[in-house]
Amino acid sequence: MSTTLPAHLPAHEGEHRDPLGAKMGMWLFLLTELILFGGAFLLYAAYRARFAADFHYASTLLNPLIGGVNTLVLLTSSLTMVLSIAALERGLRRPAVLFLGATIGLGLTFLVVKACEWSGKIGHGLFPGSTELVERTAGENIFFGLYYGMTGLHALHVVIGLGLLIWMFALIARRPRVRVTLPAPAGESVRLATAGGRALWSDAVGAEAAAIEVSVVYERHDELLAGNLPRLDNTGLYWHLVDIIWIFLFPLLYLIT
Repeated sequence: MSTTLPAHLPAHEGEHRDPLGAKMGMWLFLLTELILFGGAFLLYAAYRARFAADFHYASTLLNPLIGGVNTLVLLTSSLTMVLSIAALERGLRRPAVLFLGATIGLGLTFLVVKACEWSGKIGHGLFPGSTELVERTAGENIFFGLYYGMTGLHALHVVIGLGLLIWMFALIARRPRVRVTLPAPAGESVRLATAGGRALWSDAVGAEAAAIEVSVVYERHDELLAGNLPRLDNTGLYWHLVDIIWIFLFPLLYLIT
């Protein structure tokens, strides 16, 4: 008996997949992001060379422990992202969803810690335009301007990355359900209770028709995972970029002393 999809099933008609092209497009986009942050790093380096002493003193007003915790959080999130992709490559939907959920949770933790750090600095009057900061040296003003600008831009990218992760979570977590209706003679009906842990109900003609429906469900399930893998892979590339940028920001802002 053939286990291919019936010709009348409209699934995936006209759908075009180009994983290689999608990955190349993502790499080009990441290149533009590197140019953006590279310009910010060059600006930081120029001002640090001019106001070295002021930058070193202003850095002592930041808490390296908080920065270190956030670094550990993002590094762990990169690990869970890799594990999620690896699970999906093996067709393991549940572990992929769990690791992806862990990545989302770690990203939210990063934002919460960063928000607490910002609120503490703002509470002490250390923000651009504040009376406390205006009375300090020009180098310290520039340092905190760069601090808020660079970490704020990075936090924006974290928010965008979380949006992509949540979208992928919704795509992978949903259970594929396919209903195939087959013609049945009057008075004959078969109810298939379960298949692979998923409940199925359909009217069919005998055991052979029920077996056809089982094969359709599994084939569509595999196609759903395969279709989401390139998307998850590209989302992982973006998330790794977010982590790498923070790895540069952490020593530049917190450890220059």
